[in-house]
Amino acid sequence: MFTGIIECIGTIMSAQRRGTSIILSIEPENDDFPVNIGGSVSVDGACLTLEQRAGKTMRFNAAAETLRRTTLSEAAVGRRVNLERATLLGSRLDGHFVYGHVDGIGTIRNDREMNGSTLRTIAVPSELCRFMAEKGSAAIDGISLTIASCGTGDITISLIAHTLEATTMALKKPGDAVNIECDIVARYLHRLLQAGGGDAAPASEPLISLMKRSGF
Repeated sequence: MFTGIIECIGTIMSAQRRGTSIILSIEPENDDFPVNIGGSVSVDGACLTLEQRAGKTMRFNAAAETLRRTTLSEAAVGRRVNLERATLLGSRLDGHFVYGHVDGIGTIRNDREMNGSTLRTIAVPSELCRFMAEKGSAAIDGISLTIASCGTGDITISLIAHTLEATTMALKKPGDAVNIECDIVARYLHRLLQAGGGDAAPASEPLISLMKRSGF
């Protein structure tokens, strides 16, 4: 489990196709980024297991399911990625509960500046829109972010200067793809409400609407 608070940026040193997988070698910018073999690292929001390490360089196997759901399918040498180690039990949870199980890929639509921050609108796959809510949370490329507003098929997030400096968000531009993980609490709540009986919820019905229909 992760918090969505990025620890450092890494650089992909090699990306080798092996059957349906890609073997990734990534070097973190930080000299101090200890991870045990078998430990979990969030790479642009995707939970990967550390298989080997040579000095600073870490080696991971991105399997077929990971490649199907994430932007790591387009991994290339020189690409910079957000890195976070698994959270420690008892540590501060400064972001939100992030599992590293990417739900889908979104596309940056546009950026606009407002009061010193950047408002970024991201197109979201239709099947994920129901889990998005204003002032709710989402992990974008592994970063815990608050949703400023929800549109029809998109969300807008606010990027402060620190986020732009500490993550790869400053490198992204309209048209770029990003990994999206929905808030796990919203997912479970949606499932529980659907299992509670009554009329089946349309696939596109927002969680807030479903809660209202269920008497909340």
